[in-house]
Amino acid sequence: MNQTASGPILTTDGIPLKVSLQKSERRNKIRAFLLAAPLLVFILVTFLIPIADMLVRSIDDRQINTVFPKTFEVYKKWDQQGLPSEEIEEGPYKEKMIAVDKRWANIDYWKALGVMVDPTTMGYYLNAVDLKFDSNKDIIRQKENRRIYNHTWVKTFKISFLVMFFCLILGYPISYLLATLPLKYSNLLMICGLLPFWTSLLVRTVAWMVMLQQKGVLNNLLVMSNLIADENRWQLMYNQTAVVIVMTQILLPFMVLPLYSVMKTIPPTYMRAALNLGASPLHAFWKVYMPNSVPGISAGCMLVFIIAIGYYITPELVGGKDGQMVGNWIAYHLKTTLNWGLCASLGAILLAVMTVLYWAYNKIVGIENIKLG
Repeated sequence: MNQTASGPILTTDGIPLKVSLQKSERRNKIRAFLLAAPLLVFILVTFLIPIADMLVRSIDDRQINTVFPKTFEVYKKWDQQGLPSEEIEEGPYKEKMIAVDKRWANIDYWKALGVMVDPTTMGYYLNAVDLKFDSNKDIIRQKENRRIYNHTWVKTFKISFLVMFFCLILGYPISYLLATLPLKYSNLLMICGLLPFWTSLLVRTVAWMVMLQQKGVLNNLLVMSNLIADENRWQLMYNQTAVVIVMTQILLPFMVLPLYSVMKTIPPTYMRAALNLGASPLHAFWKVYMPNSVPGISAGCMLVFIIAIGYYITPELVGGKDGQMVGNWIAYHLKTTLNWGLCASLGAILLAVMTVLYWAYNKIVGIENIKLG
């Protein structure tokens, strides 16, 4: 490397040092991008593109336009004062259509087609919250016997919150024991806590079905202990109670692991110092230990709630009609009715709700306070 009398510093190859450094930095950036490219492609293909496709499907209503393109072109010119002419039916089929289905003679039935004229629609989102467009494209409520989704949304959030709460109540003392017991005992307890991960979700759910049914293990034990009469066996299956119990057991490790990883980093000298200063064990725990474990509580609660809100298999097996969640309706329309637009709108609302909750949590608590150890 040298420097001319009136020029910039040069490398041994005679290239200006600034240019050489820029080339080297550019090569490093390209090398780093190429290393991360497979992961970026994977995220793009398996995450971003499906979400974009879901959002598009939730407002896409072009299928009916492609089936009856001429019909809808003429429909736009209809004055909606009387039954449409033969032209709108693409042939002299009016009488035949009325003979097949009497509703074609009803002008309101024809007006209802106006909702499907546009290639995009918000109708799927309205259906997802028990609303709909009328023939004049005004938003109205669904009929009483078709209002099912608002109740399902409330039930979904209620079950998810209860599962998160019970996981926290059960997981906190387990995590505390894991973090404070001697190593040989904490390892044994950790194995017991992670056992659910070693068993199929379906097997665990079926095992709970055997335990919770009216002639199952739990009711039999209560009857044998004379705590309840044989004719008063508890109804623990095919309701929300069963869903909460089974999901709590399944999701408990997702609460324990973040809590344990944070509690393990809390120095035991903190509690000893508080006790030496005159605090009672309960007061020292509440004022010293609990605040230091808040990052683990935050991470565990958010993780459990996010997983619980989209659960599908467990409510399907043990929930019955009373324990169905939004995920079950998505699966039903996806496999049975093939109403992908409604599926996409339910999924998009679920995504939007979680995004809002994440944003609110970040504003109130701060995402930077979430720790996994």
